Amino acid sequence: MDSLTQMALGSAVGVAVMRRRVPVWRAALAGAVFGTLPDLDSFADYGDPISNVTYHRGTSHALFYLSLLSPLLAWLVTRWAPPGGFRRWWLAIWLILMTHVLIDTMTVYGTQLGHPFTDYPFGVASMFIIDPLYTLPLLLGLVWAFRGHRRANDVALALTSAYLLWSVLAQAWVTHKVERQIAFLESSPEQVLVTPTAFNTLLWRVLVVGPEDYWEGFYALADGDRPIHFDRFDRGMEHFPAVSGEWGVQRVAWFSKGLFKLQVVDDRLRVTDLRMGQEPFYSFNFVVAERNDTGTWQTVPAELEIERPDIAAGLSWIAERALGGPLPPPRGELTEPAP
Repeated sequence: MDSLTQMALGSAVGVAVMRRRVPVWRAALAGAVFGTLPDLDSFADYGDPISNVTYHRGTSHALFYLSLLSPLLAWLVTRWAPPGGFRRWWLAIWLILMTHVLIDTMTVYGTQLGHPFTDYPFGVASMFIIDPLYTLPLLLGLVWAFRGHRRANDVALALTSAYLLWSVLAQAWVTHKVERQIAFLESSPEQVLVTPTAFNTLLWRVLVVGPEDYWEGFYALADGDRPIHFDRFDRGMEHFPAVSGEWGVQRVAWFSKGLFKLQVVDDRLRVTDLRMGQEPFYSFNFVVAERNDTGTWQTVPAELEIERPDIAAGLSWIAERALGGPLPPPRGELTEPAP
């Protein structure tokens, strides 16, 4: 999740666990600091864009390592602020770190919380990385807690936990509907991904991936029994044999759980993670090869290209489409790819 959400969640957990043992401001400040601690790995440079993206939410988000770190952090806090007791601070910090990792796992990105035993990027994919309906209750609960109404903070945590449950149930419902419909596809799909569009859990993006093609559709909970309209796109897998042995391509294929495509843009071959974004605008496009004079692909150092859609048009479409409006997705002209 985004940094503001992680700070708000960490503060809310800190206030809830420490109760009246310390002032609200102290528990909230500690929660905000430790709630953002695992994301400091985003400032690390692992050497190339693919490594930077795929090693994020790695070791720093491991349940094992964070559990080992929490008593040390609790000891440091009690040196700074003795009231509250070591055990209580230990519990608070451990829960702050655990909730950071678990809320990240609710998104589609992938969180390698099993290190050092597994590097599998876990992701429920029922929450978008920024969702105001999750963050705002936490912030409001903290405001009321600072005014002396600590119970409001507990209520906010309960409401946001219920919202997480709602997201999972909504995702399951859409997945059920998709599975009943995809029999129309000409070839058997390999994977189906159902994930919310930006900032909400009312409008869902459906990605159906086959060996050579992928289909994208959208379903709003307000659509009822209306069938999902899918658009079909080529995955560019005819280029895969030429670059399949390259580490960067293998890494993106692993990170995306096989939900990727290859695309030629200006004689440059890009591998794209299909999970984050929507056609034709994606967050993670990596240039991995260029066509040489002989017409074959020559690998190059990876470059990240981010496709930026028209934000205003996209938000307007989401607002209308989430209410059941039968609008086609905005697939307008691409803006300049960002380096």
